[in-house]
Amino acid sequence: MTIKICNRKATAQIKKFQEDGWYIIDVTSKSQTYPQFSPFYPHGGITINDYVSESVEGLWQGLKVFESTGIDTSKFKITNMKNLKRTCEKYGKVIGHQYNSYNGNAEIVDYITARYIIYIPAYNQVLYTKLQNELNEFRTILQDPMYKGIVLLDYDTNEDPNDATKPLSHASLIKKHLEQTY
Repeated sequence: MTIKICNRKATAQIKKFQEDGWYIIDVTSKSQTYPQFSPFYPHGGITINDYVSESVEGLWQGLKVFESTGIDTSKFKITNMKNLKRTCEKYGKVIGHQYNSYNGNAEIVDYITARYIIYIPAYNQVLYTKLQNELNEFRTILQDPMYKGIVLLDYDTNEDPNDATKPLSHASLIKKHLEQTY
């Protein structure tokens, strides 16, 4: 079972993968077949501590804390996949993400820690509770001898949660789930 990740905009590379016998699956919000794998997709009921969000991205963006403003829980309620991003250009430097520890204290955690205790658990929650049928489709494709494997298309291709220089690829979490290496 082989799974690769490729940038959705790398058309020449995607074409080469297709020619070489790979099955291409777009898991971005622009996907015609699988937009529900996008962190922007409003599955609803995604929880981290006491927070409940419609989407993983709504949770991630809503819990960002900037030097000029705190969290924005209105991002949790967005269901049209638009206006979720909160940027440094508008709010200044990001100082972290708010996380309510189990003793009830709100603390600001750094970017990498936030990936491990907010983003990855929230996205895995979607994989485990909302996308099992689709993941089973992917498993069937992976077992088909007609294909070398699957190429997951994402805008971000960083598979290392410890690499803070680039956004983490949500496709990498799908890959880990399918490979059972989470």
